[in-house]
Amino acid sequence: MQPPPSPGAQPPGPPPSAQQQGQRGAGGPTGQPPRPVAPQQPVGAPAIAPSALQPPTPPTGSPATQAQRAFVPPPAQDSARRLDDVRGARREVREGDRLMIQEPGRVIIREGGRTIIRHNEVDRFRWQARDVHIERRGADTVTVFARPDGSRIYTETDESGRLLRRYRRAPDGREVIIIDNRYSGPPRVGGYFIDLPPPVIRIPRERYIVDAQYARPDDIYGALWAAPVENIERPYTLDEIRYSPRLLERMPRVDLDTVTFDTGSWEVTPEQVERLAVVADGINRAIAANPNEVFLVEGHTDAVGSDVDNLSLSDRRAESVALVLSQQFGVPAENLTTQGYGEQYLKVPTQGPEQANRRVTVRRITPLLTGQNEAVPVAPR
Repeated sequence: MQPPPSPGAQPPGPPPSAQQQGQRGAGGPTGQPPRPVAPQQPVGAPAIAPSALQPPTPPTGSPATQAQRAFVPPPAQDSARRLDDVRGARREVREGDRLMIQEPGRVIIREGGRTIIRHNEVDRFRWQARDVHIERRGADTVTVFARPDGSRIYTETDESGRLLRRYRRAPDGREVIIIDNRYSGPPRVGGYFIDLPPPVIRIPRERYIVDAQYARPDDIYGALWAAPVENIERPYTLDEIRYSPRLLERMPRVDLDTVTFDTGSWEVTPEQVERLAVVADGINRAIAANPNEVFLVEGHTDAVGSDVDNLSLSDRRAESVALVLSQQFGVPAENLTTQGYGEQYLKVPTQGPEQANRRVTVRRITPLLTGQNEAVPVAPR
């Protein structure tokens, strides 16, 4: 690894594809959202083999050895393709008041009256990489993905596998910090929850929750680039953002109700890929204007079926959409993060089958990570 750049170095510019997006949005001719950059096919074989992603083993006798397996699954351990594959491989581990349900590629944790799901996001980065290098720095692990354009993506995790930092280094050594998730204290589900009052929504509902099926492209762009609907008082960690619904509600969202899934499946079928073009265009233009923008892809289900199945399905569906955005439309994987919520936050309050509840949602979370309240500085077309 090269030494960090000297103080005062300027952050790198966006990747070539993002620069083109930004140039189009800065006074260029009006055009249609981008078509997929690759054939519309289901997810194929990645460039980096799963075996290349095995992290170094924590030091012998370290208590983090168990935590690594418990809180964040190791990468490249998920071979499930249908929900039936997942059910048959589950096993439960109880530690005091904490119940952990381990399944291929994921762990579901119940503690303190709350249930969350975790997975290792490192797998998503191998699809756009030509090489990978893993090393240990003390108790932490650094995974470096080399891109064909000469840039490198660095992901730092602690002994438990929890993300500490994610940043991009350009070929000239300039860096962009994308996520800084460092905080003190051991992993604890209850410690991530931030209890806030509901935000006061002062904008029209159709601008706060945008249904992609009925919205114009400009409405989708507006929600993806908008400032928080209520002032953000401080920076929050990614864990706090993921597991605090009142915090997420400070940001507008786009419901991708144009993308549906077969029962028990998380595959985005080829005919649905192009429906993500407008969202991908909005994200790419935002990153062109501000390279450290971060977007959360959320998975949600209705209340039919077991809550554990729904949590697993929603998390896998969110990851599938993120993969399509990167593979087919060139959205940088490091600027996306994913999380499943199962049936916990129903859009339509019903215990029966409801398509509106089976959705994937995208929202900008950069202001929550940085504590800054500005919108994306994207020039109109």
